[in-house]
Amino acid sequence: MSTSEIKPGEGVKDVNFTEDALSVDLIDGRTIIVPLAWYPRLLHATPEQRNNWEICGGGYGLHWPSETTHTDFSLNPLVVHDLPMGMK
Repeated sequence: MSTSEIKPGEGVKDVNFTEDALSVDLIDGRTIIVPLAWYPRLLHATPEQRNNWEICGGGYGLHWPSETTHTDFSLNPLVVHDLPMGMK
């Protein structure tokens, strides 16, 4: 089994929200979009609470520090893919 690491360009650049999704822009130009339903505290947070995020984990994670929205988000499972040969 191989291990993969996040590459430098895969760090967080910006974060945006729609009514039902969290969008994370990466330094390398890609965007990761996930449903807010995966993060219930953020789903039920106000726009002000959602926008109170911090980059953490050496640039590869997000943290919402308030008691109401206390949530952590790691890019690692979303950008690192060990796909079988021929699947890349």
